[in-house]
Amino acid sequence: MSTPTGPASGLPVRMPRPRQPGRHRRPEPLVAPEGAPALVLAVPGTPSSATRSLADEVVSIARSELPGLDARIGYLDGDDQEFPTLQAVLAHAAEERTARFEQARAAGMDVQEPDGPVAVVVPLLAGPDGALLRRVRQAVMDSRVAADLTDVLGPHPLLAEALHVRLSEAGLARADRARLFTVATAADGIVLASVGGDEAVQAAGITGMLLAARLAVPVMAAALDEEGSIASVAEQLRNAGSQQLALAPYLIGPEIDASLIEAAAKEVGCSAAEALGPYPAIGKLALAKYTTALGIATPQAQGSPVR
Repeated sequence: MSTPTGPASGLPVRMPRPRQPGRHRRPEPLVAPEGAPALVLAVPGTPSSATRSLADEVVSIARSELPGLDARIGYLDGDDQEFPTLQAVLAHAAEERTARFEQARAAGMDVQEPDGPVAVVVPLLAGPDGALLRRVRQAVMDSRVAADLTDVLGPHPLLAEALHVRLSEAGLARADRARLFTVATAADGIVLASVGGDEAVQAAGITGMLLAARLAVPVMAAALDEEGSIASVAEQLRNAGSQQLALAPYLIGPEIDASLIEAAAKEVGCSAAEALGPYPAIGKLALAKYTTALGIATPQAQGSPVR
């Protein structure tokens, strides 16, 4: 039997470690607040098994960053069977919250009727796309559920990091500027392809400046959904001295047909990297939009330093 000062029998007993005082102490593990709204990822594009796998990975990353998080997926073009629509997911979240309240009250618990948003809707978009965002907003309104809608994920330094990784995976950029090796196929000019018109191009350009700093090569944004935009930017880069171009999709993936990326790269005679996909930064940024909307005091997603 142990005493407050140690083991009475002489056997070692693990005593609790005192919490380290001062500003260098370890932070307490972060968990989602009880009763917090659901994070609903609004996924654009035609649903498919690949799209579902990508969205599942994004919400899995968000859950790993904030244990206890209620994260769900709603599709803009869902069928309410295999791929639930955004409206259906929001309605189901509202029904579940009401059911929990009624069960608690029936059990005699002293609970307050829930108020505030049922969910926080985070569009799975790297940059602004007016047409898609209007559809997301309309879906939220049609659900008749109290829900907050966040902004898109970018621009952000983590997206520049993700673009860098995708380019290096395709052999179009060095993985690390600090390492003393070269890649024979490394591009000396990057066309950053976005969708959503002029606003999207301007937003992509901000992340493009961060990418240019990482790669030490010129990066210019263009609209993949505007005829001639990619070719025009490619010509500007070549006129400025770039000889070997690469196309970097500033896209997560589901929002556009992948064949358009291939066609654009072929049109300007260059190679293309993969879309951002379920890169860890995407899940972290989705969570950051959620926590910011709720005012939850969690560390915000930070970009990696330029190397």
